[in-house]
Amino acid sequence: MKVVKFGGSSLASAEQFAKVGKIIRSDELRKYVVPSAPGKRDSKDTKVTDMLYGCYAAAEAGENFKDKLAAIKARYDEIIKGLGLDLSLESEFKTIAENFKKKAGSDYAASRGEYLNGIIMASFLGYEFVDAAEVIKFDMEGNFDAERTNELLSARLENVERAVVPGFYGSYEDGRVKTFSRGGSDITGSIVAKAVKAEVYENWTDVSGFLIADPRIIDHPKGIETITYRELRELAYMGASVLHEDAIFPVRTEGIPINIKNTNAPEDNGTWIVESTCQKSKYVITGIAGKKGFCSVNVDKAMMNSEVGYGRRVLQAFEENGISFEHVPSGIDTMTVFVHQDEFMHKEQKVVSALHRLAKPDFIDIESDLALIAVVGRGMKSTRGTAGRIFSALAHANVNVKMIDQGSSELNIIIGVANEDFETAIKAIYDIFVLVQL
Repeated sequence: MKVVKFGGSSLASAEQFAKVGKIIRSDELRKYVVPSAPGKRDSKDTKVTDMLYGCYAAAEAGENFKDKLAAIKARYDEIIKGLGLDLSLESEFKTIAENFKKKAGSDYAASRGEYLNGIIMASFLGYEFVDAAEVIKFDMEGNFDAERTNELLSARLENVERAVVPGFYGSYEDGRVKTFSRGGSDITGSIVAKAVKAEVYENWTDVSGFLIADPRIIDHPKGIETITYRELRELAYMGASVLHEDAIFPVRTEGIPINIKNTNAPEDNGTWIVESTCQKSKYVITGIAGKKGFCSVNVDKAMMNSEVGYGRRVLQAFEENGISFEHVPSGIDTMTVFVHQDEFMHKEQKVVSALHRLAKPDFIDIESDLALIAVVGRGMKSTRGTAGRIFSALAHANVNVKMIDQGSSELNIIIGVANEDFETAIKAIYDIFVLVQL
């Protein structure tokens, strides 16, 4: 069986709902459906989740929110009418209005987008509606309770052949609604797939899977056919976002593959996300991703390498100031700590004084406006000269490399460059590995 999750853009209108219905009905294995809230119908539109946040903010401030809620209801009524359904959400909106007045919380408000879309989807497909608040649980600290959820969800769906479970939210043990972070419907789909031991988790969105590079930088980049969980984690961490990065954990433990598909082009193969594969990547690299806005703190100390615990003392200066580090490349007498610039800039002098107090360096140098680029690929391990090709391409493009960091797994190489060289560097790396084949 398959669990299918549809994103907001796939469910933004009655026309999109009809496409989704056709996709689900075209494969009888698609038995469990996880819908998001309606997204934007066009670039000027507003997502229903954002409308709900705005409506609840007005309610919390004691303002009249009647018109704002009516606008949200109109979005759903338009979908119901367009699908020709005999369904009314009147009583649901009455309950929502009452709970808004009682200040039920912004998590409750945001979750109603998926909840109402789930009711429409169940009615449209003739599937059973299962409220996520009954089966997806969080502890009182707000941490997702995977064990309890799997127990409840497995039992609830055991004798239900076809069901709709809204994405994005669950509840505390006391029944209060709790949401995942934005994009959390991806996580719900993964949780449902694990609970029913699905063969495949299909995640339907408005793109045909992952691309090797950001299409805002590379014109029509090639798609990724197959990617491993580990490669995806590396790319997602560096900003490649098609899937919520936490969505891979529930299915990873069960070995369930994820297939990213395009609602508007269902015939495309999309991207398969798997634990491991013997299939060779078409290119040496699987993907390139990166982020701007880093700075480096370079610590110099003669004979640093012979001082036990020196690295710990350097990092303690950052920890004391609540700053997490990204990468720590080092030499014999130098150690460089890469941090997010916006996090660091307001505390830089506190960190400098803490470094002097704890590590007693000879010299500290700070460089700002840096970007980090991750070149990721399982094929890099078995291909000689990968790093050489990267640096040759960057040199040819007149990009100065500020930092190199390669893990022992040989799955990725992280390169630091100036912010202004970010796009040029990505283009150069893409060209050498994708456009110029060995």
